This record gives sequence, C-alpha cells and structure tokens, in this order.
Amino acid sequence: MSQPVFDRIREQLAADDVVLYMKGTPVFPMCGFSARVVQILTDMGVKFQAYNVLDDPELRQGLKEFANWPTFPQLYVKGELVGGCDIVTEMAQSGELAQLFAEKGIAFAS
Repeated sequence: MSQPVFDRIREQLAADDVVLYMKGTPVFPMCGFSARVVQILTDMGVKFQAYNVLDDPELRQGLKEFANWPTFPQLYVKGELVGGCDIVTEMAQSGELAQLFAEKGIAFAS
C-alpha cells in the first residue's frame, strides 16, 4: 500500500536532524506534554524543527501508523523515533538525552 503521507514524513525527517511532531507550535503548544518536550529541547539549546499535527489531520494519522506510536509529541533524532513526553523527560533527567545528542553529533548546550 502506497502512502504519500509516509513519503512526506520521510522527507521531513531527512530535512532536519531533530524533528518534533507536536500539538501546537513551540511558541504556542496546545498540550502540556508537547510544551514539556519543547522546554527540554529549548533548555538544552537544541535546534529542532517542529510540525503541528493539529493543523494536518493526514500527517497526524500517518505518523501514528508510520511510527506505530499513537500519541504526541513524537521526537525524532536523525530519523529515528526517540519517544514521547515521558521517555524524553526520563532521558533528559538521566542524561541519556544529552548522550544521544552527543553520539548523533547534535549540537546542544551542556
């Protein structure tokens, strides 16, 4: 089954090293979980591209199938799904997120 939305997701993931699919925008997050992930990335000084899934129902549904991950936000690093809010928060607190960024060559403020 050909999924044009999957092609679009792959293009978005290829275009930027760190991609956040979220509800709302980094300036105006529309849910607390999205806001928390934006805050973590901002606090770490990580440059990221955000896509608002509320503006794009096709993208929103496609991502659930693409990643087999039903909820948002979804954080991708170098095209790989890291996880949602709980995973990103735990990784940030444990230092794993900084380690991941370092391993992948992503610039961040230590």
